[in-house]
Amino acid sequence: MYAVIKTGGKQYRVQAGDLLVVEKLAGEPGAKVAFDEVLMIGEGESVTLGAPLIAGATVSATLVETRKADKIKVFKKIRRQGYRRTHGHRQIETVLRVTGIDGDGKSEAWTGEVDLTPLADLRARARNLARQMDDAKAKADARAAFRSGAAERPVKAAKPVAAKPAKKATPAKMEAKAEAQGAKAKAPAKAKAAAPDKTKAPDKTKAAAPKAAAKPKAAAKPAGKPKA
Repeated sequence: MYAVIKTGGKQYRVQAGDLLVVEKLAGEPGAKVAFDEVLMIGEGESVTLGAPLIAGATVSATLVETRKADKIKVFKKIRRQGYRRTHGHRQIETVLRVTGIDGDGKSEAWTGEVDLTPLADLRARARNLARQMDDAKAKADARAAFRSGAAERPVKAAKPVAAKPAKKATPAKMEAKAEAQGAKAKAPAKAKAAAPDKTKAPDKTKAAAPKAAAKPKAAAKPAGKPKA
């Protein structure tokens, strides 16, 4: 048994137990949804058409999740103008599990259990990331509880700081270090005895260096012969 319903400006052919993805609907996961815009009901060769709807016919479903669809890219180009624009879009959609069809004196129900696990969790499990998802969800719940004032803010435990082990000195290194310290202690005493005291003022009694002797003046030129 199947039915054709109308929702979100589109038409869908559904059967009991089908997983249906439609435009966004209001409601929380696990909520019951009923569609009364049933255009057609069929079972085998018998088909009932509405004009445009079948009076009293309904299709019931359970809301699984409301999520964002896969991203589509929108690319625009005007040739010879250097115009290129790329945009992305993710449509919000609602996932439903059809649980029953009722109308035209016929009915069919699905007896299975509705799984409300969202698609993001299923993909995380497939990639072995379920543990990280659980940790992130627990942190988000703790933040929400703190903001609402229902719980205290969680305090992070301080990580213990491990003390660095002291380096062990080898006997050879210890002997070399002792010899270096002994040589360093003896060196300043010898340097003090040998180096002159530069802090004393210079001896002023020393005679100044003689100045260079002045050059003798050139002799005067003899007078010229008298004119006749």
